[in-house]
Amino acid sequence: MNFFKYNLPGPLWPHRALALVLLWLLAATPAFAQSQTVVGQVTHLSGVLSVRHADGARMVLSVKSAILQGDTLITERETYARVKFIDNGEIVLRPGTEVAVSKYLYDEKEPKNDSVAIGLVKGGLRAVTGLVGKRNHDAVNFDTPTATIGIRGTHFGALYCQDDCASVPTPSGQPPANGLHVDVVTGAIQVSNPSGTQVYSAGQFGFVPAANQPPVIVPATQGVTVTMPPAISSNGNTGTQKIGAAKLDACVTQ
Repeated sequence: MNFFKYNLPGPLWPHRALALVLLWLLAATPAFAQSQTVVGQVTHLSGVLSVRHADGARMVLSVKSAILQGDTLITERETYARVKFIDNGEIVLRPGTEVAVSKYLYDEKEPKNDSVAIGLVKGGLRAVTGLVGKRNHDAVNFDTPTATIGIRGTHFGALYCQDDCASVPTPSGQPPANGLHVDVVTGAIQVSNPSGTQVYSAGQFGFVPAANQPPVIVPATQGVTVTMPPAISSNGNTGTQKIGAAKLDACVTQ
């Protein structure tokens, strides 16, 4: 005989139902907690920065706002934002940029568990890799529509143009060509897509026109550098690290 079905007094049924709901919630907690993992914080902001959480909820962020794993960050017109992650890695976003923090796992005691995946959907950024990138190069990837960027303990810039980079300065004075532009200040990056792989070292520039075309090295006289305003790229009184183009930290009008 099923004791729960036939022998429980009527008034206990609501309690049993509540217990079942609580058990279900406890079972779902690990997945929920993972989606709510804090992986970084907004440290500098000029303009409007919004976030789309993994559950689809949207909100406007401010300085000291937490960044969660699974968040997509979106900068509006004339907005620059800087984010510091749990391993001291940092990114600075240009106006009109969309970046997905798909995964950010840093295990202080077990480097083999590290895994960072950031997606540049549109716009531009500069990045300085943190402890994960320094001790486990293969654990960090930046995905873009035309190629994946692997790092080697790096400070680099990436700009993805799709008829929306008219305000970005270039040596020729003409708008950057559509596609992915990269520049490296320190360390090196490896840019790969189905058509090929290219390693770029400090001082080099690269370009990937499309996912079906290989990455190429661009002469320094033709390279596109992702620049950031000094107020965003510099730590000010909190340190000396800068995340802007080397010797090109001038403010760029958007």
